[in-house]
Amino acid sequence: MFPKLDPLLHSELRLALVSILAGVEEADFSYLKKQTGATAGNLSVQIDKLAAAGYITVEKGFKGKMPCTTCRITPAGTEAFASYVKALKKYLAAGK
Repeated sequence: MFPKLDPLLHSELRLALVSILAGVEEADFSYLKKQTGATAGNLSVQIDKLAAAGYITVEKGFKGKMPCTTCRITPAGTEAFASYVKALKKYLAAGK
């Protein structure tokens, strides 16, 4: 039987965001936008969804006079990402 995939992480952009954040201490909005190629509006919506689920934290502030949004993965996000990857590996192994 195949394990259930987390529907929140099954979105391409949300999975990309969590993947990026799993490998860094933090990332700002501009960096995430550049790495994912997402529009600012779509990126903002997906960040809000991940934050609402408790998978990431979002800190809004300023760098000089420019607004800056910084994201970090939470322990719950790290666990959800690890579980998602483990589940995907089971799907891949089934085809062998």
